[in-house]
Amino acid sequence: MRGGRGLQAPQVPAAAAQVQGGRRKEEGEAAGARPTHRGCSTPGARPEDPAGPGPRMNLERVSNEEKLSLCRKYYLGGFALLPFLWLVNVLWFFREAFLAPAYEEQGQIKGYVWRSALGLVFWLVALTSWITVFQINRARWGALGDYLSFTIPLGIP
Repeated sequence: MRGGRGLQAPQVPAAAAQVQGGRRKEEGEAAGARPTHRGCSTPGARPEDPAGPGPRMNLERVSNEEKLSLCRKYYLGGFALLPFLWLVNVLWFFREAFLAPAYEEQGQIKGYVWRSALGLVFWLVALTSWITVFQINRARWGALGDYLSFTIPLGIP
């Protein structure tokens, strides 16, 4: 290296280097980084939280008005041919509607949960009935049964 200039690794005094968690850490490296817990590759993730950091549904942190609004949105969303939203509504808000201490919006939430459950049961009965009827009668329906099929099974019906 001419004139003392060139590509050289910076010299760090031994006192400036720290050993943390079984690895060396320089003073300036990751100064504000969150610690990594054992068994998790994501910084800041807790072992009991396998999905890592991020938003999670916790109704305890939401105000009662927001709970009512969210429950109503899922209830109305089920009418858009999305009965899965009714299932989610029943699972998320059952405790709030029937097991939590009484509060002002609880009566409305209870109504949305009941109606979501009824809509879900209706969809399950209708879907199960249609699948049963179609599976039994597809071959008898001839061309219509074939047009309604996504895949046409080979062989003799």
